[in-house]
Amino acid sequence: MKITLITVGKLKEDYLKKAVQEYEKRLSRYCKLDIVELPDEKAPENMSISQEIEVKNKEGSRIVKNINISSYVIALAIDGAQRSSEELAGHIEKLGVQGNGHLTFIIGGSLGLSEEVLQQCNEKLSFSKMTFPHQLMRVILLEQVYRCFRINQGEPYHK
Repeated sequence: MKITLITVGKLKEDYLKKAVQEYEKRLSRYCKLDIVELPDEKAPENMSISQEIEVKNKEGSRIVKNINISSYVIALAIDGAQRSSEELAGHIEKLGVQGNGHLTFIIGGSLGLSEEVLQQCNEKLSFSKMTFPHQLMRVILLEQVYRCFRINQGEPYHK
């Protein structure tokens, strides 16, 4: 299986970079992982709604240009479906059996995803109703994808 992660913004903290590198290494046993890191737009404090939409649209157009149309696209969004690790593992396995050998996960910038991006997605996934920094979300997502592969292989990791 191929997994592509499209994400807005650079990782700044070394501890997050090291965590991502660790999960890239772990995941190499199970899938081909590509991480596409796109620049974020400057988002000053106290922006108007129209300015926020403009920022999301600029980031969104960069995201859409990097979506492989033959992949199954999952956007991380606070209003998406919530699944347990076991449910997500089963879902990913089912997608693979159905012929979806390429999954693309999208993590937007600090303001979220544009409507254009959301329309390109097959589904939305939420890890919580809480808000997480998008840099940290990259690590959380990679850990959960790794956990899914371990669960699906019957390997001891999910407890």
